[in-house]
Amino acid sequence: MRPDLNAGLLRELLKAPKESVQGMPGAIKVRTVWISDIHLGTQGCQAEALLDFLKQVECETLYLVGDVIDGWQLRRHWYWPQSHNDVVQKLLRKARKGTRIIFIPGNHDEFARKYIGHNFGGIEVASEWTHLTADGRRLWITHGDLYDGVIQCAQWLAHVGDWAYEFTLKVNRWFNTVRARMGLPYWSLSKYLKLKVKLAVSYVGDFEEALAREARRREVHGVVCGHIHHAEIRSIDGMLYCNDGDWVESLTALVERPDGTLEILDWSHRQVRRSRASMARAVEH
Repeated sequence: MRPDLNAGLLRELLKAPKESVQGMPGAIKVRTVWISDIHLGTQGCQAEALLDFLKQVECETLYLVGDVIDGWQLRRHWYWPQSHNDVVQKLLRKARKGTRIIFIPGNHDEFARKYIGHNFGGIEVASEWTHLTADGRRLWITHGDLYDGVIQCAQWLAHVGDWAYEFTLKVNRWFNTVRARMGLPYWSLSKYLKLKVKLAVSYVGDFEEALAREARRREVHGVVCGHIHHAEIRSIDGMLYCNDGDWVESLTALVERPDGTLEILDWSHRQVRRSRASMARAVEH
């Protein structure tokens, strides 16, 4: 990473223009949104899709549940296109327009943990949070890396895994470029492997159970996390476990409706519809 990333990048990101942004007609209005694992600073980040999501979804509180900026990748290779800056600027505009935004750093943006307790452009930085739903449930919010045995016990192995994941994404981008030309929807190779390879399935299960145990110890009703790029809402031995997924492959967010109902919004379906509509218009012309 460039030497001035810790403070310098944060200062640059706060130079967002202060134009007024009106609510989008027909916007999806919810009480709370959780998103994580955006990985700004990498080629795998689906910044355009996330920007579309942020434009269309309005909420009172927005939680950024870690790995928003990928410091690991930026150390190896600087990559910061305009679309990534647009996402940050949109978040800052939302904060100025009244949305409460709480940023809980993860392992990839651990440099931001130096700023816990600070406020940047209306975005609060915290190590963790407890959210009270409209129906009275207390949810513990954490990125999740602190309960990942690989991260805590063998960080070098985590970096090797990160490199392998990046390689898989490169193969996946080439594969999906071909699929898009054939009019086929996005298909995730890494997600397929994660759900099919026995060791990966075991890792995901161990991670989820560790978070559920910690949530029970804290005497809350459930936990919301990110980290493993696998969106899910389920009960683990009576404890509510929610993972909001990612914006590299899944394009998912966890949302709370006004009555306290939790659900996962899958934005990838919307992207497929937009892609097909765009292709149809191109054929007509």
